Amino acid sequence: MADHQEDEDLKLALKMSMQYNPPEPKRSKPIEESGSGSQSGGGESPEAKSRRLQRELMAAAAEKRMVLYPKSPPPVQNKARDLPIAVVANKDDGAVKSGEELGSGLGKELSVEESDQLFSMVFGNEVSKSVLAQWTNQGIRFSPDPETTIGLVQHEGGPCGVLAALQAFVLKYLIYFPDDIGKASPSKGVWTLSKHRYVASDSFSSVTQEAKTRALVKSMCEILFMCGNNNRAVIATFTNFEDSSTNQKDEAMVGGLPIESASDLQKILRFETFTTESSALNKLEGTITAFQSRMGALLFLISALLSRGLDSIQSDRDDPDLPLVTAPFGHASQEIVNLLLCGEAVPNVFDGRMDLGGGMFLKGISKNVEVGFLTLLESLNFCKVGQNLKCPKWPIWVIGSESHYTVLFALNPSVQEENELELRESQIRRAFDSRDQSGGGGFISVEAFHQVVQETNIRLPTEKLNDICATGFIVWSELWQVILELDQHLGGIKDSTGMMGKKVFDIYHFNGIAKSDINGGGQAMAVEGGAVPTQRPRLTKLNVSVPPKWTPEEYMSCAMPSSSEKDSEVNQPKPVQHAPLVDCIRTRWSRATCSWAGDPPSIV
Repeated sequence: MADHQEDEDLKLALKMSMQYNPPEPKRSKPIEESGSGSQSGGGESPEAKSRRLQRELMAAAAEKRMVLYPKSPPPVQNKARDLPIAVVANKDDGAVKSGEELGSGLGKELSVEESDQLFSMVFGNEVSKSVLAQWTNQGIRFSPDPETTIGLVQHEGGPCGVLAALQAFVLKYLIYFPDDIGKASPSKGVWTLSKHRYVASDSFSSVTQEAKTRALVKSMCEILFMCGNNNRAVIATFTNFEDSSTNQKDEAMVGGLPIESASDLQKILRFETFTTESSALNKLEGTITAFQSRMGALLFLISALLSRGLDSIQSDRDDPDLPLVTAPFGHASQEIVNLLLCGEAVPNVFDGRMDLGGGMFLKGISKNVEVGFLTLLESLNFCKVGQNLKCPKWPIWVIGSESHYTVLFALNPSVQEENELELRESQIRRAFDSRDQSGGGGFISVEAFHQVVQETNIRLPTEKLNDICATGFIVWSELWQVILELDQHLGGIKDSTGMMGKKVFDIYHFNGIAKSDINGGGQAMAVEGGAVPTQRPRLTKLNVSVPPKWTPEEYMSCAMPSSSEKDSEVNQPKPVQHAPLVDCIRTRWSRATCSWAGDPPSIV
């Protein structure tokens, strides 16, 4: 009994120290339970000797861990759970210092209440083991394939929303801010700068591992501070993960950490709050291995949620009772994607918010964003993406389908340049959409229309104004037709360039989940030929041709040009092809046509 009690004490010490030991080797016989007679003295049996040696090893490990990291005081129950800051009190002078200032790396534990709220918020009260497995087996790692080396690899179906949003910011740094990630020379980067304009090179394999890691760290830091209203970033990690040896880190990554309940989450999770970018970057660089582990995607999502604040997350949402990870397949919700793109966990993609009356609102995107979002659902008329997400600062978009998130990006910001006509259209459309209470349905009330007219300086003749308002609501397509027909001095707009928005450019699509591919031939050809298809992420280059805008005559006749007429509008160097991604692109560039080499781009 004494031996058994000693075993239990040592196991308790190890549990308190939370040391990441490599898993024990498989035993041919299980360890004896209490009551198994251990021998002493010279009659010690081989089995008892083995147990004694094991206890000594456990004791030495526990002693070493507890000397290095003394047991911390119980966590302070902070009623303002909207601001989870790691604090330690100095008894000598009463000062309170943040974990950032201390630099201890210990972090703060989640309270039982916080861990329950966090787990329920993410997964709900009933979550399947398969969904938990998806979210605890997805690290944030770059592809080893040379052609897709700048992309984050996805192995599980659920966390694609987290990876795609993070991927979009990584591309922003790799493409448009190479100097910020320590590019050694123009020849080694994706971009060079010439006459204040970006000149692209699509040799992505030349990007160094250091540059990719730096871009990842910078992206994580930017997103977390954005979630924290640019005032703070909360970084979650495993208990003492950054202080473990390299072998222990590797073992943790290989073995993963089981998360089946809120209590499991509380045991292994610690967090620190940072108020300066430099300190947060240092922390992220020191703990990047944790984010590369099998818990990496979930760990980053938790960091974003804590940066925003659990109570603020709930107030962002239209229905806070639903889990952020959707049942039954465990996909990332639109709220997760929006949180990582704009810093707020709002559930809708239209601009601003929709007034339902009685003090009730549906919340959308409140500001313009760095990287945007397009969705197949808009082409199917299930929603309307607002201008904030559709026209981001940089030409990079997360692409949403019914069940997956991928990334679309351009190497030159000129793809979003607008001529005189397009600028005027964007100005009026933003004012129109901000008052569209149909959730992007494309119509507003007469009262709202008068506000748009005043804000955008449209001077409509009385008869035109009466015609537009006759039905009691104003439809966007009809309004824009009238504006195109107006004389310029009345607030209409004429395109002096004659291009009417016509353009041709290249754009790239990245799908991080492994897809079958054989020399661009696809899985079907591989099967017929008897070859084994290569499973890897997919990067597709598309040539996009945008025809001129609709003319007033086309509006009047409602005539859709034939395919031959479309081809003649813009010189097409390649045959026009179609895939669901093209429908997404057309929500940004109306009636665009696309072509590519090899397999069609996949958004699933």
